[in-house]
Amino acid sequence: MITTSLPALKLGTLVVDPAVVLAPMAGITNPAFRTLCREFGAGLYVCEMITTRALVERNEKTLRMIRATADEKDAFSVQLYGVDPATVGRAVEMLVDEGVAGTRPAHIDLNFGCPVPKVTRKGGGSALPWRRVLLRDIVRSAVRAAGDVPVTIKTRIGIDADHVTYLDAGRIAQDEGAAAITLHGRTADQLYSGTADWSPIARLVETVDIPVLGNGDIWEADDALRMVAETGCAGVVIGRGCLGRPWLFGDLAAAFAGTPRRALPTLREVAAVMHRHATLLAEEHGERYGCSDFRKHVAWYLKGFSVGSDTRRALAMVSRLDELAELLAGIPDQPYPAAVLGAPRGRTTAPRPVALPQGWLADRDDPRPPAGAELEVSGG
Repeated sequence: MITTSLPALKLGTLVVDPAVVLAPMAGITNPAFRTLCREFGAGLYVCEMITTRALVERNEKTLRMIRATADEKDAFSVQLYGVDPATVGRAVEMLVDEGVAGTRPAHIDLNFGCPVPKVTRKGGGSALPWRRVLLRDIVRSAVRAAGDVPVTIKTRIGIDADHVTYLDAGRIAQDEGAAAITLHGRTADQLYSGTADWSPIARLVETVDIPVLGNGDIWEADDALRMVAETGCAGVVIGRGCLGRPWLFGDLAAAFAGTPRRALPTLREVAAVMHRHATLLAEEHGERYGCSDFRKHVAWYLKGFSVGSDTRRALAMVSRLDELAELLAGIPDQPYPAAVLGAPRGRTTAPRPVALPQGWLADRDDPRPPAGAELEVSGG
């Protein structure tokens, strides 16, 4: 087992200790899930991706999504998606100066890593860093509007192996005053397939002076230790690895404090976490909707456990907290399934060519925002 300690991550005046960040995930990193994860370990917990256009237009759903929880008033973190420098700047101003979220954010991240075809085919997400002047203008606009609030960016290695963008993105982020950059170790065409390549993270660390955070295939705390040891990154960003395993943040805190403690909860203990998760969602949305929203988490929590198909099916249709508790109580207790440790979680997709706007690759210095790339709804 690799043992190491990791210094706190400093983003302007914001100190993140341990240097662990929850990645924004659509439909997942809502206030309930952020609260649950924080109950297991410290770090920075980012809300679902917020679309700058929807924020500027004061879309009702978007305004609901940027509520801070009571325990993140001093560390509320927002990720923004935008393709137009003016719109991004205005959205940041609304968050920082107007307090439109109800809480002034302590950190703002810019999404340049989304590989979803509906985003890249319009030039957004992980397609946008190819247009380096446009990328510069967006980061510049956000940093200037943010004032003393640190701005970071998240990106991928590139569009594909022939169109690599991460080094230019890192230099631009540094030159424009970004506080850090997160790099996911895949290209956009890889989506979430195969194994993440951490070597570009190490090269980016060598290239820029701002902190580099590593992302991709951190399934266990020991993976995070290995990433830091292999790349020299200043912190880690956790996405799919915590699905159905919010206690991973406790493991990460222990790992970066140099202790070997790792959680292996029994099914009874997992069931208690599941009920807590559903309860938090019910408090936020009402019992029926909260339980309905919880259903997608059931398979992740029960991954590897011996649970009958009828019970799994019933849990995936639960609509009341007492019903959930009764179903969970009927499952015999059992130890945590070691077979799933270190195994991928969440979505996996086969690689495929990246959908891009016509002529997108022709001129890297074209500063014009891509037509029609602004999303109307937040969350991804």
